[in-house]
Amino acid sequence: MFNHDHLKRREISALRSQRWYAPNTIRAFAHRQRSQQMGYRREEFLGKPVIGIINTWSDMSTCHTHLRERAEAVKRGIWAAGGFPVELPALSMGEVMVKPTTMLYRNFLAMETEELLRQHPIDGVVLLGGCDKSTPALLMGAISMDIPAIFCPAGPMSSGKWHGQVTGAGTHTKKYWDQLRLGAITQHDWIELEGAMTRSIGTCNTMGTASTMTSIADAMGFTLPGASSIPAADSRHPQMASLCGETIVDMVWYDHKPSNWLKRENFLNGIAAYLSLGGSTNAAIHLIAMANRAKVQLTLDDMAELARHIPVLANLFPSGEKLMEEFYFAGGLLAQLSKITDFLHQESVGVTNQPVSQWLENAHCYDDDIIRNLDNPIVPLSQGCALTVLRGNLCPNGAVMKSSAASPALRHHRGPALVFDTHQQLSDCIDDPDLDVTKDSVIILRNAGPVGAPGMPEWGNLPIPKKLLQQGVTDMVRISDCRMSGTHYGTCILHVAPEAAVGGPLALVQTGDLIELNIDAGTLNMLVDDTTLARRRADFQPTHRVFQRSWAALYQQHVTQADEGCDFDFLQAGSDVPEPPIF
Repeated sequence: MFNHDHLKRREISALRSQRWYAPNTIRAFAHRQRSQQMGYRREEFLGKPVIGIINTWSDMSTCHTHLRERAEAVKRGIWAAGGFPVELPALSMGEVMVKPTTMLYRNFLAMETEELLRQHPIDGVVLLGGCDKSTPALLMGAISMDIPAIFCPAGPMSSGKWHGQVTGAGTHTKKYWDQLRLGAITQHDWIELEGAMTRSIGTCNTMGTASTMTSIADAMGFTLPGASSIPAADSRHPQMASLCGETIVDMVWYDHKPSNWLKRENFLNGIAAYLSLGGSTNAAIHLIAMANRAKVQLTLDDMAELARHIPVLANLFPSGEKLMEEFYFAGGLLAQLSKITDFLHQESVGVTNQPVSQWLENAHCYDDDIIRNLDNPIVPLSQGCALTVLRGNLCPNGAVMKSSAASPALRHHRGPALVFDTHQQLSDCIDDPDLDVTKDSVIILRNAGPVGAPGMPEWGNLPIPKKLLQQGVTDMVRISDCRMSGTHYGTCILHVAPEAAVGGPLALVQTGDLIELNIDAGTLNMLVDDTTLARRRADFQPTHRVFQRSWAALYQQHVTQADEGCDFDFLQAGSDVPEPPIF
């Protein structure tokens, strides 16, 4: 599958692993000796490409429970192609189980990926992941390390139903939780749902952050073309994993590393795919972080410009009605890309060194209701898009929202702020029957950003007060400096930058202040005069918890803001790390 046209095959001596294994020195002797200690014959590893398999499997990573087996499939492909596979376990960030948030640890996995590859005799790498933050983390580390790398996505879980109704992981959890709070379903129903909604291996079966990011990686060229759509439980999934193993060996021989093919155009292709899929707003942060690692200039404004032209075409939860398994059978990502060719840089290549135009030669859509044409979007641009960037005196560096998921009646809204300083405060008060709140109120949660939380948890789909749910209110304007799960929906403004904890304007809002949202104008403002704001700023004192030790302390000291990708300042492009000496 790898296209080696116009590429020069390397000599064995050029392989990075040969610095460990080839010399006639006492250290190289020890490297060869210890590899044989593990039961390998000298001939199995000496003079062959050594391929790392970064595996994020864990018994606590629910979406990655099958990656042990997929690693074996990858190894089959590597052995068949003449390489030597070595599996390297890495931090596993199961979205549901990790507290306070996997976002706190995305940079940890990125660092671990980079350092595992740097410290060992690795010539190329297959990256096994798929749950939300694992995809950008693995890619960030691989981009920084800059050796041949291919991403093997975990794949979405099988479709689910409950009482004859389609149930999507995450999306319907929130929906049925509100119904339970209202008494519309019983506790027995709730327990049934618990065992019925996630019914197979794999990542969320909606267009949440997991499928958003694996689809972006696919469209950028980091996977075998179309690999992101294959369901985890399908027999074609381990076949794809084996082909990843075979392909990476070719990539090593021809030194097909990210810096040789990853360009700004690849990122723009990823953005185009993300927008047409109606993907998660989390992508805005991850794309900027990955671009920074690749020394590619990419901003929120670049994404907003494309969003003005690319409507949501995929009829997938939470924007539509279908699940990822149906999307795959409708033609998958390649069929999706074939619908937006006018917005793609078709000359771009990826890990196979084939141009996008060649990927799409055999792309077919088998269901135009699931993968729609530009003239029949699931959400017309007039009603919103996958990413709207807002600016104003409340978010001078930007805030984002999925305007396609917003209520039409709230697209231009003015209402009084109801401010919560902590998530705990919100949780304790939101269902109080005496809470001073109406359907016009604007609920604000602050101190939940990169520094303030820390780690910017997915709290942004702020709950509707119970007293309003009982009145039939299902959506309100909600604002926060945190994130929201890609499986959720509603008129939620997220990633407010700068965040409250570092003195951003969100820290100055007081309950009762009028807030104005105008999605069509792209603005978000608090209607408070400058003199009052200046007085409040002079009195501002941070109230978030400051950590003195642990990973959280390092995170708070070095994380950038949401509009900059929430990477560590010392890990972005320009902070080159030399290869370790081989003593």
